[in-house]
Amino acid sequence: MHWYLIHTKPHQERLALQNLEQQGYPCYMPMFSCERVRRGVISVGVEALFPRYLFIQLDTSLTSQSWAPIRSTKGVSRLVTFGSQPARVENGIIDILRAHEDSLQGNTHRIFSRGDFVQLTDGAFTGIEGIYQSADGEARAMVLIELMSRQVKVGVQMAGLRKVA
Repeated sequence: MHWYLIHTKPHQERLALQNLEQQGYPCYMPMFSCERVRRGVISVGVEALFPRYLFIQLDTSLTSQSWAPIRSTKGVSRLVTFGSQPARVENGIIDILRAHEDSLQGNTHRIFSRGDFVQLTDGAFTGIEGIYQSADGEARAMVLIELMSRQVKVGVQMAGLRKVA
């Protein structure tokens, strides 16, 4: 048995995973917990570590004709190949990914961290850069901006912020 890489259709990783598992294929899709802003509110969700990709474990004795059920599975775009050969992934890489995923359990990837440089994209201070301080409830954040030669804390909508490189 070896691991191979599946490329899925956009935003259909979970659908492909579910359908492949229902057909009896052992699959793995590394996930992580992260914050996201939706309609101005921060929510925590679980996302794929590699969007549009998942791993599938197959018997090495399969011939190219046996890949047809996988390719025609709902949510699957194609099997990743190098030339005509399917892209094989070493078991050690899968083990490392699983260990990394386990180490992330309970940790949520934050959109903004204290000290991040941000730019206000909405409201009276549009275009002004500041330093992210903290979340203030579900939809607001405290940002430190320079106003009249002083640093001032301002409460802004999370949806009205973006990170500055």
